[in-house]
Amino acid sequence: MKYGQFCPIAKASEILGEKWTILIVRELLMGSTRFNELQRGLGVISPTILTKRLSMLTERGLVHRKRIPGQRGYEYHATESCRELLPILLSLGGWGMRWARTNLTESDYDVELLMLYLERSIVPDKLPGNQAVIRFRFADIQDISDWWIVVSDDHVDVCTTDPGKDVDVYFNTTVRAMTDVWMAERSYKDAVNAGDITVTGPRVLTRNVESWMRNCIFADLPAARAILGVQPML
Repeated sequence: MKYGQFCPIAKASEILGEKWTILIVRELLMGSTRFNELQRGLGVISPTILTKRLSMLTERGLVHRKRIPGQRGYEYHATESCRELLPILLSLGGWGMRWARTNLTESDYDVELLMLYLERSIVPDKLPGNQAVIRFRFADIQDISDWWIVVSDDHVDVCTTDPGKDVDVYFNTTVRAMTDVWMAERSYKDAVNAGDITVTGPRVLTRNVESWMRNCIFADLPAARAILGVQPML
């Protein structure tokens, strides 16, 4: 994409303006380095598009591609120029929380992305012992309704098959309810009182979930309608 302008915003947009590119940068800055890790965070992106975007970012100096020793694949690492985009992405996310959150549709509530974000939100040091298992059952998912987060020391994994370990905390909910709580659209107390979330387990873990599974980093930002005192359109 060429704009034919010397404006630095135009030149930056030539790199970052293609569909998926800014989200690939997001995943790189979140620590994804393998192709399958990037795909997991990007959902419906095709392997062909992801390969093309990674090649472009490598050519432009935002990504360093490194062969995995003893394997056919590569790792992709954010360079300094890519890392300098972090405050820009945080500002963009903050803008989205203020002004674009009302654009969410039912199809945006993706269980795989939700579980990836919940995995990244776990704070192992706040969980007792060196192992914990959190189980989620989503009433609105038919194919794969049960998900587990397994914490072992500082390592956190998500799986869709029973790990065969004792469960410490059970969540019975829907994808939308859990997403809205994680994004601080509503509180755990409100969702529990409304019957949209049931949390079962030791009180030391269930009474303050946010201490060991943090909310979205933009959770404290009010929506634009709250700032302006405007009621959402029905």
